[in-house]
Amino acid sequence: MAHAIKSPIPGIFYRRPSPDDPVFVEAGDAVKEGDVIGLIEVMKTFHEIKADKAGVVASFAVENEEAVSVGQVLLTLEE
Repeated sequence: MAHAIKSPIPGIFYRRPSPDDPVFVEAGDAVKEGDVIGLIEVMKTFHEIKADKAGVVASFAVENEEAVSVGQVLLTLEE
């Protein structure tokens, strides 16, 4: 069964901590509850987005550096 991780806040979604660093997670990666899957930047402040349950990353619904709104699906996990 798929589980969606949604944005808790509006802002810009980042898949990596900085431009020269690798992405937090890729499709196919296993994550545990609490693992950081991305960042959302709001007014120069970065907020960690964490997995709210364990699973395997099935796919991303948004691109790196894409604007997101509250409740928008960021990625889906296969449980």
